[in-house]
This record gives sequence, C-alpha cells and structure tokens, in this order.
Amino acid sequence: MVNEDYEPTEKDELILEALKDGRKEKKPWGRANPTWLIEKTELDKGNVEFCLRSLTSAGWIKRTARGLYEFVDDPRE
Repeated sequence: MVNEDYEPTEKDELILEALKDGRKEKKPWGRANPTWLIEKTELDKGNVEFCLRSLTSAGWIKRTARGLYEFVDDPRE
C-alpha cells in the first residue's frame, strides 16, 4: 500500500526521477539496481541505499529481487 503522506527528500526525488526516466518516450523504465542508480543520480552508495529503504517503506517502490527495485506509484501524479 502506498503511503500518500510520505514526503520524499531531494535525494528521494532523484531516485524517483531516475526510475521514471524513459516513461514518456515509451522506453523501458521503472526498474533499476542500486549500481545504475548511483551512476544516474551521482549519489553515493549509502544515500542510494537509504533512499531505496525509505521509498520501499513508503510503498512508492518495491524490491522485486535481490538488488532490483521497481517503481510502484507516485501518489502526487
């Protein structure tokens, strides 16, 4: 269930933007591993891992497999 009251941090927003990248161009989007997110967002590993935990707890993304995360919903849209 998505926590609509969760307010993403600036770093969370970078993760969300990276996961949504390609959506409007009808390219593959919505799934990523932490290594790709580190490269895409230029955040360090610790920040990416913290954001992934926060966004997963809020229900905005989910962990589909070890090291793979998937966008679920952004209730602001």
